[in-house]
Amino acid sequence: MKKIILFIIIGLFSIITFSQSKKITLADAITIAQKKSPEYKTNLNRNQASYWRFRNYKARFLPQLRLDATLPEFSNSTRRQTNDAGQDVFVNQNQLLLAAGLSVSQNVAFTGGTFSLYSNLEKVDLYGNNNITNYSVVPFSIRYRQNSLFYNRFKWDKQIEPLIYEESKRDFIENMEQISITTCRRYFRLLKAQIQLKFSEKNVSNKDTLYQISQGRFKNGKIAENELLQMELSLLNSKNQVTTNTIELKRSSQEITRYLELENENLELRVPDELALFNVDVKKAIEEAQSNRKAVIEFRRKRLQAESELARAKGSNKLEMSLIANLGISQNDNDFNNLFNNYNKQQFVSLNLGIPIFDWGVSKSERKMAEANLDLTNNNIEQDKQAFEQEIYLHVLNWSSKRDFLTTSQKAKEIADKSYEITKKRYFLGKVTITDLNISQEKKDQAMVRYLNSLQDFWIDYYVLRQLTLYDFINDKKIEVEDILYN
Repeated sequence: MKKIILFIIIGLFSIITFSQSKKITLADAITIAQKKSPEYKTNLNRNQASYWRFRNYKARFLPQLRLDATLPEFSNSTRRQTNDAGQDVFVNQNQLLLAAGLSVSQNVAFTGGTFSLYSNLEKVDLYGNNNITNYSVVPFSIRYRQNSLFYNRFKWDKQIEPLIYEESKRDFIENMEQISITTCRRYFRLLKAQIQLKFSEKNVSNKDTLYQISQGRFKNGKIAENELLQMELSLLNSKNQVTTNTIELKRSSQEITRYLELENENLELRVPDELALFNVDVKKAIEEAQSNRKAVIEFRRKRLQAESELARAKGSNKLEMSLIANLGISQNDNDFNNLFNNYNKQQFVSLNLGIPIFDWGVSKSERKMAEANLDLTNNNIEQDKQAFEQEIYLHVLNWSSKRDFLTTSQKAKEIADKSYEITKKRYFLGKVTITDLNISQEKKDQAMVRYLNSLQDFWIDYYVLRQLTLYDFINDKKIEVEDILYN
């Protein structure tokens, strides 16, 4: 009685579990992965970092307004100072300083320097026998500063930073396609496990029936004991295969559900529908890849960075020249009302030169290293371009054969299934041996595995083709991602 109740409970549990299984297609899995998988979150964070880097670069060429204030600075101490006679004396300093300054700066991309407009007001209270208050004001001071007249960093940034940002956007789309490939692999791993488990369970059922028949035939003396033992061994092997496939099913199910962040591990996967027929022209694929892939932008960016480094080495190793120019007015007085009369001029220009005369070849070696790095970069780019085009060319050729492989493997599976059913019937009639039956089943199982592998390769290669070209050949349009949100 207890066993009957236990079987009923197990049966009800199986029914409830099956009813709670989640049906999902390959397209559904990819859509979920592109919104919830760990790779998507990493990809989005990386892309957002690139976006804010580009925003930072753009902001550096806008006027910067800054307020600096000292509120307050109090000092009551003895300090060493140098007097007008050049002697060091110790004086007591008891004062309170209040200061505020407002500045506006603007980087100039054309010249590589920075313009700034500065205004400042200070008040100093001196405490002692006679309290004294002094004021100082700088109504305006205009300054231009340029660290190097031969190397303009801003000019190179204007060429390189937009490429880095564009490269990051294309990298985001390529990573989204990589998520599709990863999802496809995990989807088919579980799909194959489900199908293989069903086939292995069916094999156990068939082997059990055959074993029961063989026992009767053995009792009637129609088969030898060795054949009966072979049938029993085949049944045991089939049961072991069910156990193995069950473990694989559990492992692959957990793998994809965790990747998709699903709560339900009982997934019911569907075999993907066949893709619409379409041809991929090699020339078209290469043109789209060159237009869409990040690698093309990366080639240009690497070359510009190497050229920038060479320009910096040439600009700083032969003759160093910097410029500082200032124009403004100021006034100081112990009466605040007198600060804005009879201003004093604040004007100066400084042009600094630095000429290396003998540096043991340091300047030359830095320049030569930069030149060698530029040559190396150009050579690497040319090799990468050839590998880039060759990869697309070979994959397009490989893709064109995948549908044929899938068609032939599907046909071979159907033939192997039919052949096994015929052999099984002939075994019932005693016209073939157990060896012939086992060989037929082995061929049937191998044909099924080849079909599943061909189906997996077919779909994975399809998404790899999309990743290599960033082009949707079915809908004849570029692949774009619209759900990038910046907070």
